Amino acid sequence: MKGLALAIERNVSAALEEDLGGGDLTAQLIPADARADAHVITRAEIVVCGRAWFDACFERLDPAVKIQWQIDDGTLAPAGSTLCTLDGSARALLSGERCGLNFLQLLSGVATATRRYVDAVRGTRAKILDTRKTLPGLRVAQKYAVITGGGCNHRLGLFDAILIKENHLAAAGGITPALREATRLAPAAEWIQVEVETLEQLREALAAGAKMILLDNMDCAKMREAVAITAGRAQLEASGGITLANVREIAETGVDRISIGGLTKDVKAADLSMRFDD
Repeated sequence: MKGLALAIERNVSAALEEDLGGGDLTAQLIPADARADAHVITRAEIVVCGRAWFDACFERLDPAVKIQWQIDDGTLAPAGSTLCTLDGSARALLSGERCGLNFLQLLSGVATATRRYVDAVRGTRAKILDTRKTLPGLRVAQKYAVITGGGCNHRLGLFDAILIKENHLAAAGGITPALREATRLAPAAEWIQVEVETLEQLREALAAGAKMILLDNMDCAKMREAVAITAGRAQLEASGGITLANVREIAETGVDRISIGGLTKDVKAADLSMRFDD
C-alpha cells in the first residue's frame, strides 16, 4: 500500500512521544538490565491487523526485542488465541505496551468490522469500501486495516480522485458543468465521481457522461430503479445509513460499491491483553 512505511514511522513516533514524553517514570522501578517474556492474547474472535505498528513500538525502545507472531494480519483468530510472544528489555516491554496494543486493538477492530460487512454481501457484485471518515493522522493505517479485512479503499484523500458532492454542485452550478470542469481540470485523476440524491439527477449525470455515481441515502426501491436506468453505463455506489442489518438488501439491488463511514469512524477496539510470563 502506497505510503505505508512512512505512515507507520510517523504514527509510532507520535504515539510514543505522546505517551512517554520525557520518560516512563513507573518503568524505572525495574532494573535497567532486566529482561522479560510476555504474550498477547485476544479475548474475542478477531481479524488480526496492525502487526507492523505493534512491532515498531517495541523495536523503537529495544532494537534487540524478539517478537514471534503466531497469527498473520488478515487471519481470523479465535477467542483465547495467543497472537504473539515477546522477549526483550523489561522496561521496553512495559513502556511500549500501551502504544503497541492501541494500534493492534484499533486496526484489528477495523479489520474485524470490515470482514463482517464483506461476509454479509458475499455472493453479490457489491464491494465494501471505506470513506475519508478516519481518525486524524491514522488514515493510511485504517485504510490498510480495511484492505486487511477484505474491503476496498475509496480515495485516500482530496488529491487522488474527485468526488463532486452536493455542496460542490451548488457552488459549481449543477451536475453537467461540474463534471465538464472536473474532466478539464483533472484528466489524470484516478476517477471522477458525482453524488446524486434523486433519479432525475442520476439521469442528468449519465447524460453528462459520468462513469461513477454515488447514490446518496436512497432507499432500496430507488436503488433498484437506479440500477435499471443506468444499465451498466456507470458504476453505482450506495452510501448513507448502511448497517449490517441492511447491507445485504442494499447489495442485492445490484449496486457495484457500498461505502461505509462507520468502518473507520465508529470503531470498536479489539479486546486484547498483554501479560508478562512468570
